[in-house]
Amino acid sequence: MTALAATGSDVFETMQRAFDGVHTWLFETAVQPLVYQFGWMAYLEDAYGATEWFLLGLLQVAVLYLLLRPLEARFPAEPWRDRRGIGVDVLYTLLHRLGVMPLAAFLVLTPVFDQLTQVLRALGFTPLALDSLWPGVTDVALVSFLLYLVVLDGVDYWLHRAQHRFRWWWGLHALHHSQQKMSFWADNRNHLLDDLIIDAVKASVALFIGVEPAQFVMLVIVTRSIESLQHANLASGLGPLGRVVVSPLFHRRHHAIGIGHEGRHQGCNFAVLFPVWDLIFGTADFRPTVEPTGIRDQLPAPAGRGRDYGRGFWAQQWLGLKRMAGMENA
Repeated sequence: MTALAATGSDVFETMQRAFDGVHTWLFETAVQPLVYQFGWMAYLEDAYGATEWFLLGLLQVAVLYLLLRPLEARFPAEPWRDRRGIGVDVLYTLLHRLGVMPLAAFLVLTPVFDQLTQVLRALGFTPLALDSLWPGVTDVALVSFLLYLVVLDGVDYWLHRAQHRFRWWWGLHALHHSQQKMSFWADNRNHLLDDLIIDAVKASVALFIGVEPAQFVMLVIVTRSIESLQHANLASGLGPLGRVVVSPLFHRRHHAIGIGHEGRHQGCNFAVLFPVWDLIFGTADFRPTVEPTGIRDQLPAPAGRGRDYGRGFWAQQWLGLKRMAGMENA
């Protein structure tokens, strides 16, 4: 067992060294010259971090594709005649996973958080530091990581409820639900303003509870990987594990026409990672039936009104803003 653990450690260190080598090479040969050319030397350290985010995102997309695409082809929840309409979801995924959206959010939110941090320090505020709640237990790296994951997932649950509850916010979030061909690419199919709001709130909470930047990056990567799995076109409830982690079938019900965004709670199965939140607050629906996905008003008359949510990226973004503003013919 000791030899096996040592071998695993050696493999991990080798992979880490290889990744660091590629990271340094890419930064020094491509990114750093651009930083100097445009006079952005003040952002040199941030550019180094952004390069790492890009590589991690590239690796994440490659792994997800290699794992989930064959499974979707072999065990689809819903067979399709073609894959038209998936391409724009690929674009959303690349924008988010390769660092474009996180970088944009960083540039927008960093001055705000810097100012907020200064104000809080002036008031004598210090982060809660959840990892220090139980010395010897919560300060163990894996335990603190899981603790932060659960807390931020609880925040995600209530943010998701709000996206369905408030009419203006649903105008943006409806874009995510408008995909009628669910796949592992669909996770990042969101309005940019919607993402900015969610990222701002979660980053604020992470700051408040004492999450370190490196931890936050890993929390985002783990969360997004699980979200890709749950959006996959798979008729899988993950067996007993599906009561612990949101499964493709559980989340597909959240996207089902007339089920996932209507009713007393404006939907069901709002949990992002852990269905325990839905169980606690009475919004869980574990029925395993595979229902068509989308929004009722996308359907042709008389079932719906044939509402257009846009086929291309810019059309989807524009129509989302019009829905948010209450322009009902959008």
